[in-house]
Amino acid sequence: MLAEFAGTFVLVFGGCGAAVLAAATTTTDGTEVGIGYLGVALAFGLTVFVMAWAVGPLSGGHFNPAVTVGLATAGRFAWRKAPAYVVTQVVAAVVAAAVLYAVASDRPGFDAVTSGFATNGYGDRSPAGYGVAAAIIIEVLLTAVFLVVILGATSDRAPKGLGPVAIGLALTLIHLISIPVTNTSVNPARSIGPALFAGQGAVEQLWLFVLAPLAGAVIAGVLYSRVLDPVRATRA
Repeated sequence: MLAEFAGTFVLVFGGCGAAVLAAATTTTDGTEVGIGYLGVALAFGLTVFVMAWAVGPLSGGHFNPAVTVGLATAGRFAWRKAPAYVVTQVVAAVVAAAVLYAVASDRPGFDAVTSGFATNGYGDRSPAGYGVAAAIIIEVLLTAVFLVVILGATSDRAPKGLGPVAIGLALTLIHLISIPVTNTSVNPARSIGPALFAGQGAVEQLWLFVLAPLAGAVIAGVLYSRVLDPVRATRA
């Protein structure tokens, strides 16, 4: 549980921290030094990449309720352990968001509600104004893709030691595609943490960023275990 807490904390603090603190910022002398969408996408991918290597051997490196549910659906993780993992991930995300809020609030003029505080959203809360249908499609689809990558990269027949590389790059790609649509969730814990500090509007839209990633994870778990599993395919 400590490993899952640490990994989820770094994921949320690192990824959302990049979005809040560094995505579009100006130094005191007026210089624009923001890292933009590309930098934020890399930040999310790198956090998973480094923490999967750092603490993945202890807990499996889920850092995401959707990953836990997807692995359990595919038969790679015991359902009886899932509630403890999910609770730990959500608590870690909230703590990370609280620390990020404390840091960001120390800058004059910062407001978590008006800035969005790296929350996910659709409609007027979408970075590019995408609606609820686009948000559901993108979150279900990309979470399913993410889980298929995880299941494939961690299978017995995958190259040993390269799982974190594939998973980190997959999360980077997912963010590059979907930041304009929803600010990218594919992780209910990552969505819950910042939303609690960003006002009622962010909280009211949380349902989508809990249900859609979980649905995508279940779809991927079923698809991989029934169709794509290389061991099952060989036996057939």
